[in-house]
Amino acid sequence: MKKPLYVTKSFLPPLNEYTELLKDIWKSGVLTNDGKYLKLFEKKLRKNSGCKYALCVSNGTLALQLALRSLKINGEVITTPFSFIATASSIIWEHCKPVFADIEPDTFNIDPFKIQRKISSKTKAIMAVHVYGNPCNISEIQKIANEYNLKVIYDASHALGINYKNKSLFYFGDISTTSFHATKIINTAEGGALFTNNNNIANEIRLKRNFGYENYVIRSLGVNAKMSELNAALGIAEMKYLSVNLTKRKKVFLLYKKLLLSNEFIKYQKFNAEQNYSYFPVLFSTKSLKEKVVNKLNKEHIFPREYFSPSLELVFGSKITCPVTYDISQRILCLPLSFHITVSQVKRVCNIVNKVSGV
Repeated sequence: MKKPLYVTKSFLPPLNEYTELLKDIWKSGVLTNDGKYLKLFEKKLRKNSGCKYALCVSNGTLALQLALRSLKINGEVITTPFSFIATASSIIWEHCKPVFADIEPDTFNIDPFKIQRKISSKTKAIMAVHVYGNPCNISEIQKIANEYNLKVIYDASHALGINYKNKSLFYFGDISTTSFHATKIINTAEGGALFTNNNNIANEIRLKRNFGYENYVIRSLGVNAKMSELNAALGIAEMKYLSVNLTKRKKVFLLYKKLLLSNEFIKYQKFNAEQNYSYFPVLFSTKSLKEKVVNKLNKEHIFPREYFSPSLELVFGSKITCPVTYDISQRILCLPLSFHITVSQVKRVCNIVNKVSGV
């Protein structure tokens, strides 16, 4: 039996490099509460992003929740139905209402013109997602936000290492958030971060991630969202390999494109910037073809993922108001891609996809 091939595999730095950092943590006895390695990891993230503030938290979902809470959002939030469930559930956890606007059929990102149609007197913010790291139409979204006095939060969980108009994608919006979950290009096992250029917002985030507690005084309602020194140290060890990771992923991505070039039954996302190659999504011509491909791959112990399906508006309701998202969510599939995948594995996946497609 062949070893299973999953949609991704976590990147880890050389163990000895990580354990050297752990030895220092053991020596200090400091495991959390704004320690040395958290500060160093945040410094590296600020440098990488060009943002004034980078604030790490224990996971990407809490990053979204803290973004809403720090901006004092308490009404409707317009967001995309084509995303991981945490995008919408974070809104609900903060006692706000997600309002879904449909996506662009080529970029898979939220459509600014559909955003405008969903704005009501209760709308307080836009939470857009850079899907697979593909930059949203930032200028149009900001124009809408300015016109209607709305806050903008970007879920940039896929966007590490991507620049847009000579700036990191984390630079845009009132707040951008990211995830350092184990599946991401750079991971801290579990973790996330918020990026902003606003001092007042940064202070709110810093306060609220630590119970709302500062200098032995409870200043606001907060939560325990701190990142530990162990997680931050892993992030530091991994950041050293970001460039190597991106280069390897690009080679795999281009190999996929080459081997699937003749397959007329799949299409690709239109990308608005240089990619970080975190995913390899393909859009099949029909749902039935996608299902046949998945079944055959699974029989060969290959496990792609339907990122993102189902449409989130069906998770939180039953009415289809976003037909583009509904259609794409039926036909989308992310093929295995990671730092560890081999040329022979990519060839094996593509051979199956092409054969089932009749190519």
